[in-house]
Amino acid sequence: MPKPKLTTSRFLICVENKGYAASLEKRKIYVAIPDAGALKHGQVRVVDESGEDYLYPKSLFLPITVSASLRKAILKAA
Repeated sequence: MPKPKLTTSRFLICVENKGYAASLEKRKIYVAIPDAGALKHGQVRVVDESGEDYLYPKSLFLPITVSASLRKAILKAA
């Protein structure tokens, strides 16, 4: 999977992983991929521990705002 672009990526922090313990870690920052169709169904597309993007319930995450330098560092490490 290609790395997400700096301008299209947003970040979410996992606040609950019930039912998804193997795929998501609580308190970890995840890269979210824009997906309007998923949002209509209460889901978000997230690059999880497998390195692939999957749909998860939106309720498992909270959006976070990061500085430009932190954004670059997170995406570089992804």
